[in-house]
Amino acid sequence: MKTIVHKADSRGFANHGWLQANHSFSFASYRDANKDNFGALRVLNDDVIAPKMGFGTHPHDNMEIITIPLKGELKHRDSMHNSWESIHPGEVQVMSAGTGIQHSEINGSQDEHLGLFQIWVIPDTRNVEPRYDQKSFKEADRKNKLQTLVTSMENEVDGALKIHQDAKISRIDLGAGQSFQYDLKSDNHGVYVMVVYGKVTIENEVLETRDAIGVSETGAFSAKAKEDSSLLFIEVPMRF
Repeated sequence: MKTIVHKADSRGFANHGWLQANHSFSFASYRDANKDNFGALRVLNDDVIAPKMGFGTHPHDNMEIITIPLKGELKHRDSMHNSWESIHPGEVQVMSAGTGIQHSEINGSQDEHLGLFQIWVIPDTRNVEPRYDQKSFKEADRKNKLQTLVTSMENEVDGALKIHQDAKISRIDLGAGQSFQYDLKSDNHGVYVMVVYGKVTIENEVLETRDAIGVSETGAFSAKAKEDSSLLFIEVPMRF
């Protein structure tokens, strides 16, 4: 088994006033040659956006983009949709940028900060037709059990959103003292685990809120909650 630990305070940080951004991997002005990616996982940003502020229209291509709001209201508009789409905590948004897309993202609230994770996964197929989807997932469905949010186009998981990569994104909320074994898809897959909140032990590493661990070269690993905790799993091919 191979592991790499990224403590919360080791992430890149940018204070733009209206945007407080934490970068698990190299992004924008933050550069760390040891943190360019974890397999096909290219970006994991933990952003807090001030009321009424956001990202103006900007382009993307050939990237699978997954957004998970944690608090507040995200509003999204792109070159495939003329109207603003609202995404709230409990929902997940996916966008295949493919041949190219323009989009805008803003905080839809007048007075509440917006918190979100944005994940970029390198696709296994380039220049696909751009696509967009979003879906609501019940919090109760991840209590002490794995809730699959995103899978590959070829993986028939009921209710999961789809992306162009042999990846899986999932969550679990563990009660204090509860344990969970995560089984990987193949020898070529690794899992990047972000502690959304709480305190857990994974392979003898004690991890707290926003700490992360990358696990690879194994078929399975275990997590045990030392207190009520929520975990985000991002499983991706390590060679692609």
